Amino acid sequence: MRPHGTALNPAPADVTPAVLAIGRADFPNILIDTLRRQAGVGHCMVFALTRAGATSCLLNAGNIPTGGDLGAAYAGQFHESDPNRDALFEDEGRAPIVLPAFAPRMYGARYRKIFFNNSGIVDKCATAIWVEDTCFYVNFYRIAAQGRFGDVERARLHAIAPAIGASVARHFQHSPLDQNLAALFATRAPLADLTNREQQVCRRILLGFSSEAISQALGISLHSTLTYRKRAYERLGISSQNELFAIVLRLLAGPRSLN
Repeated sequence: MRPHGTALNPAPADVTPAVLAIGRADFPNILIDTLRRQAGVGHCMVFALTRAGATSCLLNAGNIPTGGDLGAAYAGQFHESDPNRDALFEDEGRAPIVLPAFAPRMYGARYRKIFFNNSGIVDKCATAIWVEDTCFYVNFYRIAAQGRFGDVERARLHAIAPAIGASVARHFQHSPLDQNLAALFATRAPLADLTNREQQVCRRILLGFSSEAISQALGISLHSTLTYRKRAYERLGISSQNELFAIVLRLLAGPRSLN
């Protein structure tokens, strides 16, 4: 493990891999790999907050085993007590937003216990960007095994935050992939043979949404999401996301039906 505070590779920051992965199913993995390489980020979570008050966890990737539970808890309740919330909405419409440096005293005791003490998180940086009525709130974490962000890492995050925020927002908006998927699921077998809810779940799987994010986006339980996924995979005769993606690639590359 690199000692805390030592310099990273001095090469210029490069977020090209994450930008090129926009709209692809592997975007979450490419994003966290890019963040890890460029600034030593251990985990990344992305939340969508709207003016109407809705909050959802869109992305959960990295080295925190309980990240899915934390995302669901934040979206369900704890977003209201996030000390960064005022900064997010005060700067509404401006881009990008760089939030204050992490300090445990900023958070209430219950928030600290669940999101930091129990999870092993020891440091956090964050940025955000508004697109129309949605704020994409991007959080970067380090756990105890990594130690806190060093000065070089913080400077690197500050430099790449605008590009990362814009990439995240673009990915989770209506991307070309999402438009293609809508057409495939509406017209092309075997995807068109799935029920409406199975299609909704599978489309979000292909866009890189976590199971928790799918549940929140569709307003259903995590158990229901997993059940719809299982049923869809059984109908398609597959057992993994990779096989689902292979079906989509085959349909995109193959000739279109004349029917």
